Amino acid sequence: MARKLIQNGDIVSLDEDVGDLENGDILIEDGEIIDIGQDLSDTAGGAEVVDASDHVVVPGFVDSHIHLAQTQVRGIAGDWSLMGEYFEHMLGNITGLYQPEDMYLGGLFGALEKLYTGTTTALDWSYPNSLEHGERAVDALKDAGLRTVYTYGPPGDDAAKWWYDSDVGLPEQNIRELYNEEIRDDDLLSLAIGLRGPDFCTDEIARSDLELARDMGVIATIHMGAAQWTSSEYNPGYQGFGAIEDMLGPDVNIAHANHFSQEEVQHAVDQGATFSSTPEVEMQMGHGIPVTGKVLDAGGRVAWGVDVCSNVSGDMGSQMRIGLQVHRMLENQDLLEAGEEVIETELSAQETLEMATVEGAKALGMEDEIGTLTPGKRADIVMIDMNDFMTAPSHSPVQTAVFQADQSHIDTVLVDGEFRVRDGELLNDLVDEEFDRFVESGERLIEEAGIDM
Repeated sequence: MARKLIQNGDIVSLDEDVGDLENGDILIEDGEIIDIGQDLSDTAGGAEVVDASDHVVVPGFVDSHIHLAQTQVRGIAGDWSLMGEYFEHMLGNITGLYQPEDMYLGGLFGALEKLYTGTTTALDWSYPNSLEHGERAVDALKDAGLRTVYTYGPPGDDAAKWWYDSDVGLPEQNIRELYNEEIRDDDLLSLAIGLRGPDFCTDEIARSDLELARDMGVIATIHMGAAQWTSSEYNPGYQGFGAIEDMLGPDVNIAHANHFSQEEVQHAVDQGATFSSTPEVEMQMGHGIPVTGKVLDAGGRVAWGVDVCSNVSGDMGSQMRIGLQVHRMLENQDLLEAGEEVIETELSAQETLEMATVEGAKALGMEDEIGTLTPGKRADIVMIDMNDFMTAPSHSPVQTAVFQADQSHIDTVLVDGEFRVRDGELLNDLVDEEFDRFVESGERLIEEAGIDM
């Protein structure tokens, strides 16, 4: 693999030791960042030069929680609530209709959208109806070139079997076979296991599924503590972490957690567990107030995620802005209701950018590989144009990246040192080759599900 030299960019490394550099260079070899500094051309050894003048250079975004296979049913869930239409139509209907090729097409175009909008790593929470479904979902991630934690969750073919106080464990044989045959030896792929947790299954199953993840040495990620999952329809005895309270650790990622108490959040943070907040979806669908403030009060920080791409875009820039401003709004309102003036803002642009990168890497157990621009880490890098009429003049590269830039300003994306987007163009022929099949897949799923649009 040829060397690359990203030259003369405003580097926002998010690494305290490296810091930020004006007109800085990043030298890449074999997919690894080997040096960051200024005027590195003398040591670049004939590297391909990438001109980063008038660009902010940041680590690639990390989406800590998304369901990529829903991409071809975009636009159906924008007015849905979680406890109403989503559970009925998506988990109780559409996911059971997916064929292996639907998994491939949704995952492919979802992953390509992630790359095009600056996300270089994502945790893809999947509902494979069979081993073949999982295999085709993984094929899509490989073909897209996205660094991914493929999450094998409960099949989507029978909601009553897998969700309603389920006493059925995850398909261990399928999970192990998929990992051993398709994931283990791929540098861009890793495995997580998607747990239902005590919200949706018996205590014995909640513990045994988590023990499976521990035995395999992979991340366990769990939907927990959102909306009114404790209704009699699910597990009426569930409270807080329930049967897995003593099993939390750094290898456990908790998605949503909107209704956890401050004490429960503190316990999880103390045990090293991580939290994924998906603010836009949570606000729309009735999950409750994002857990951001409670995690901060407990001494932790959330990682941002998109969640349900059947109702919102896959753009992580939106999530880090919405998540930041919602938290600020809630903190400001508390002060106003107490008769106090708001004289400073909670959180900063830098902190929300870190939640979209550094904290995502931690949540996925990848902080030693990605999340910052650091020599020795993998070269997952995004370049953002600061010289556009919508972004110039850029008085703060961080604030430009967070508040002014959108997808149209992301003109270069590298994963493991390889271009995925260059000069604003997505470098993957499958966009055109598979587009018609992708659209047809979505149309068929909606028609078979009987969704009236």
